[in-house]
Amino acid sequence: MGKRPLIGIPMRIELETDRFYLSRHYSEAVEAAGGAPVHLSLIPRVDYIDSVVEGLDGVLLPGSDSDVDPLRFGQQPHPGLGSVHPIKDETDLLIIAAAERRRLPLLAICFGMQILNVSRGGTLIQDIASQLPMAIKHQQGVPRDRASHTVTIVNDSRIGRLATQLNLPVNSHHHQAVELLGENLSAVSRSSDGLIEAIEDTRDDRFIVAVQWHPELGWRDDQFSQTLFKSFVNEAEKQLQAKESTASSVSA
Repeated sequence: MGKRPLIGIPMRIELETDRFYLSRHYSEAVEAAGGAPVHLSLIPRVDYIDSVVEGLDGVLLPGSDSDVDPLRFGQQPHPGLGSVHPIKDETDLLIIAAAERRRLPLLAICFGMQILNVSRGGTLIQDIASQLPMAIKHQQGVPRDRASHTVTIVNDSRIGRLATQLNLPVNSHHHQAVELLGENLSAVSRSSDGLIEAIEDTRDDRFIVAVQWHPELGWRDDQFSQTLFKSFVNEAEKQLQAKESTASSVSA
């Protein structure tokens, strides 16, 4: 087996114990798809982020138990807003910017999709239950890998071309959602209540896909989740091959 593409995954922070941590499922899904997961510390310094992203072939933005600070998208905090971790917001935004400069493949999940949208100038619904009382339930609880509702996928989209069905059963663990879309982003999936469940970059020259559900949960038994991670890692492998080809040309 050849060299695996390096996939950077920013961690979470547990404020009570001052430790960085991350669910095992993200890394295991990436590894099973052929990638080499690299955990990124939440250190919001441009020089650090540029140094680590320089060596990556792709970025996975995972979920978080925090909410994006609404001041970052020009809103005051709603009463239903959860905890905000500035160190998480700042680090993820720096990683997104560094990945964009290098045109790295990017897969974003749940909070990752929300911070990606905010990074492009988009906004969020801060609390679905209180702001959209007619919405379906989007916080299913346990078991976390159970599919609790369906989403409709746009046929002519990246994930539409990966899916075997356009009405896809998914799990659901979020109380916020994408509201106004940011620059160069398109909604490619919605739930029955109209909430955006997946977004993609509209530019053809890069792979940037984001989903509101958690494909890393139960991926071993879910064909679409496996296909999504494999597609992402394949794009990262192309990035690695291009990098190696350039290095060979320079040294020749």
